[in-house]
Amino acid sequence: MAETINVTIRLDREIKENAEKLFDDFGMNLSTAFNVFVRQALRQGKIPFEIYDPFYSEKNQTRLARSIANAEAGRVTVHELLEG
Repeated sequence: MAETINVTIRLDREIKENAEKLFDDFGMNLSTAFNVFVRQALRQGKIPFEIYDPFYSEKNQTRLARSIANAEAGRVTVHELLEG
């Protein structure tokens, strides 16, 4: 068996507790879940899921570009941009 070591990670308490509940439903503890994640990342050579920020979604970027164009053309006020 491979030698194991301890690794310390920092999580917000609520995130840790919610993760423990979720992984318990899968029959594993946080340590096992972390090992699964790391092994999958190593197998795939990348993070094994999509990292997504809705700010950069195509829909939001289109909306932002339209808002900027309207503002530059004087068709909307800054207040309307902030409220939109």
